[in-house]
Amino acid sequence: MKNKMILVLPILLILFLAACTSQKEEILIEDQANGVEPTETSESEIVEKREIVTPTQNLFDNSSPPTGAEREFTTDFSISAVPFNEILSGGPSKDGIPPIDNPQFTSIEAADQWLDPREPVILVSIDQAVKAYPIQILMWHEIVNDTLGDIPIVVSFCPLCNTAIVFERTIDGEVLDFGTTGRLRFSNLIMYDRQTESWWQQATGEGIVGTLTGNKLSLLPGAMIAWEDFKNAHPDGLVLSRETGHNRPYGTNPYAGYDDVDNIPFLYRGPETPGELSPVDRILALDFDGETVAYPYRVLADVRVVNDRVGNQDVVIFWAPGTASALDAQFISDGQDVGSAIAFSRILDGQELTFQLDDDRIVDEETGSTWDFLGHALSGPLEGEQLEEVVGVNYLWFAWAAFKPETQIYQPSSE
Repeated sequence: MKNKMILVLPILLILFLAACTSQKEEILIEDQANGVEPTETSESEIVEKREIVTPTQNLFDNSSPPTGAEREFTTDFSISAVPFNEILSGGPSKDGIPPIDNPQFTSIEAADQWLDPREPVILVSIDQAVKAYPIQILMWHEIVNDTLGDIPIVVSFCPLCNTAIVFERTIDGEVLDFGTTGRLRFSNLIMYDRQTESWWQQATGEGIVGTLTGNKLSLLPGAMIAWEDFKNAHPDGLVLSRETGHNRPYGTNPYAGYDDVDNIPFLYRGPETPGELSPVDRILALDFDGETVAYPYRVLADVRVVNDRVGNQDVVIFWAPGTASALDAQFISDGQDVGSAIAFSRILDGQELTFQLDDDRIVDEETGSTWDFLGHALSGPLEGEQLEEVVGVNYLWFAWAAFKPETQIYQPSSE
C-alpha cells in the first residue's frame, strides 16, 4: 500500500501535464482573440504550479488578487468573502478546462456502445425530463451549462473532491453561464459566471469573489449512479454525448489512484481534516435547516438503509453496490466498486414511511411495499409510486469538512 501511495502523485502529475498539453493550443487561441500576447510556459513551470502547498506557505498577499487573475478576468476583486491566500492556481488558466456550453445528447442505445455498465453518471430529473451526464465526460470539462424541464441548470464535477453537484443557474431573474477559473480553494473547483465574472465555490454554490459575492445558487438533486442502473430505470432518458467539440480521452482517468485511502488530497491547503474518517473517505452529505450530517460510504455499505431526520427533513438513504470509482484506475470502467448512495424524503402523500432491509429487499414497514434503491415502489400497495429525491451530495470527507467542520458523522445505532 505504501508503494502505491508514493507513486500516485508523480503519476497524477504526468497525466495532468498530458491533459494540459492538449489544452495549450486552445488557450493560446483564446488569448490571441482577447489581444493578449502569447507567452511560453515550460513544463517545469507548470509542474511548479501543481506542487502541493503546505499550510505554512502564503502564495498571495491577502490584499491582492490571485496572481494573473486581473489579466484574465474583469472580476471586481475589491469584493471578496474569502482571503485570497486560500485560492491556489490549479495549473490551467481561465476555461483551460473547457466547459460544455452547447451540450448534445444521444440515446440510451447509442451511449451503451461506449459506457460500461458500472461507470458513474449523474442522474438529473426535472418535471419528467431525465438526463444522464457521464463522469467520463465531466472529468475533462467539469461544467455543463444546460436546460432541463425549462429550468436552466449547471451540472458540475470536481475530480479532486469527487463532488458532482447540480445547481439552478438563475440569480435574481438572470440566467448565468459558468466556466472554470483554473483556481482551487481547499482543492475544490472555483467556477465563474460570464455575466459578471464573479467567482463561485463549487462545493457550496456560494459567490465568493466579485459583484455577486454573498449570493448562493440553489442546489438540485443529482445522484451519482451506475450507467446500468440509469438505463434500466430510464430507457427513454437522454445522455450527454461525447460530441463536445473537444478532443479528449473520454473514459480515462487522469487522477489514477487518487482515492486510495492512504493518499493525501492533491493541492489541498486548508483546515486540518478531522480524524474520524480518512480524508478521502467517501460520504453522502445532507444539509438542511442548519444541520449537516455526513453518511460514510463504508457505513452505508454495511447497513444499506438509513432512516434519519436532518433538520426538519425526514429522510432515508439507500445504498447499493455496482458503481465504479471514477478516481481509482486509469480507465474509469476498471475502477473499484464503491457503490452509490441516494437520499429521499420519507414522506409520501402525507404518510411517513420507515424502511428496512429484508433479505436484500428494501421494504417499508407501514405497507409492506418493496422498493429499489432509486426510490421506485416495485410491488405491494404502493407499487408504481416514486419517493421524492432530496439534495444529498457525494464528497470526499476532507472537502466537505473544510467547508462544514461542524458536520455530524452518522453512526448506526448500537441497538
